[in-house]
Amino acid sequence: LADLEAFLAAEPGRTLLVAESPGRRETLTDMLARRHIHPQAVDGWAGFVASPAPLCITVAPLTGGAALTDPPLTVLTERELYGEAAVTQRRRDRRETDPDAVIRNLAELAVGDAVVHIEHGVGRYRGLETLTVDGTASEYLALEYAERARIYVPVARLDLVHRYTGADSSHAPLHKLGSGQWERARRKAREQVRDTAAELLALYARRAAQRGQALTATDDYAAFAAGFAYEETPDQARAIREVVEDLGRDTPMDRVVCGDVGFGKTEVALRAAFVAASASQQVAVLVPTTLLAEQHGENFRTRFADWPLRVEALSRFQSKAEQQAVLDGLAAGTVDVVIGTHRLLQKDVRFARLGLVIIDEEHRFGVQHKERLKALRAQVHSLTLTATPIPRTLSFALAGLRGLSIIATPPPRRLAVRTFVRSWDGALLREACLREFKRGGQVYLLHNRVETIERVAGDIARLVPEANLRVAHGQLPERELERIMRDFYHRRFNLLVCTTIIESGIDVPTANTIIINRADRLGLAE
Repeated sequence: LADLEAFLAAEPGRTLLVAESPGRRETLTDMLARRHIHPQAVDGWAGFVASPAPLCITVAPLTGGAALTDPPLTVLTERELYGEAAVTQRRRDRRETDPDAVIRNLAELAVGDAVVHIEHGVGRYRGLETLTVDGTASEYLALEYAERARIYVPVARLDLVHRYTGADSSHAPLHKLGSGQWERARRKAREQVRDTAAELLALYARRAAQRGQALTATDDYAAFAAGFAYEETPDQARAIREVVEDLGRDTPMDRVVCGDVGFGKTEVALRAAFVAASASQQVAVLVPTTLLAEQHGENFRTRFADWPLRVEALSRFQSKAEQQAVLDGLAAGTVDVVIGTHRLLQKDVRFARLGLVIIDEEHRFGVQHKERLKALRAQVHSLTLTATPIPRTLSFALAGLRGLSIIATPPPRRLAVRTFVRSWDGALLREACLREFKRGGQVYLLHNRVETIERVAGDIARLVPEANLRVAHGQLPERELERIMRDFYHRRFNLLVCTTIIESGIDVPTANTIIINRADRLGLAE
């Protein structure tokens, strides 16, 4: 840039600077502005000819410039400015496929930001420095690594540096130069990708080769559907239709139904379960918590009450004898639908003719449980219900490896959720609680710190003495926690001070207000 400044000072006539992309044009314009050089942006050669400005800048795929004496004008590309081609086609393709990590403009970087160099790993940006190399002064990005080691990257090679996209940029772990740490991380990532690809290939090869049983809706299906007490939303109706069509094929279904809480995913599961059970196939419904298993059991029994289908729940609320009776019924084929937690995935559970597995919030299950679920998906129809799909599940669905149905429209006459962001205000908190209590409702107050939750509960009790208050968190004995949640569901108290333990709990229709203390500390899925 110093050479360019001297060249322009010699009055060479008109000059056109050519950048390879709009982002690089902005970068070059910013660097020139710091030297008090302000080219006019034009649209190609025609814009340069029409402009009276002595110095212009445009975007064009040129690899070499030109100089004329009559008329006196010069075209300078990035090769003349930087001494090398700025970006190869391979790197341009990589940028386009990783938009979140791309740095298109140096103005996007602030001193202290964590960045990733493609060859050296995670470092920290320390600003621009002008260095003279082989008699030529150029600007370089200074990147600092562990033990205060530094490397300098020419501005022309900005494509080698990406933005750090980890959870916490301010505490990004800096790599040690020359330690092999970055190469090991890259090798491990490649191996995981390769393992996942091989696993998926084997799984979907088995699914393609496996001829499952086509489950066709019977004449009774229309009567069962008419028993739904509410009006179906368009998205819900489409999801039901897609699931029923998948069940009717002889290839095992693997579909994800994604929708917000209360948007009707359970009805989709009920319709699928009815189709499978009516075709003399058993249905297993997997849920993340024992309380939810009990609640789903009640819902399924209510909907299936008019049909000769046996619905059972498998949970710790049952005695050993009752659990064994359910297991015996599954093995004998007398139980048509069973609702339970990961207990259904244990080796002692035997099905006579399992045809459909319904999974509620798959990401709540452990690694070993997911391995078992993957094996089941290769053999039987599988339906996953979720409000917050994990990235891998969503990626498979969007890539077409799993079917995807999205329920985005709320039920008719459903009121929109109103969200207020406020600092802690005792008067406002009391008003919110009393407003809910007066209409017979219940309140969640979420404080996600077990060590201080009792103190907060005491503060709330003094602030809202009208409340009948209980505390729930994951460090309570399991039986006590289940008793508290059941009491809340049966409206035996009206204010629950809790941690995020409630996120995979039961549906409490009368709890319509949630107060979240320090919401900024919660993750996206929470």
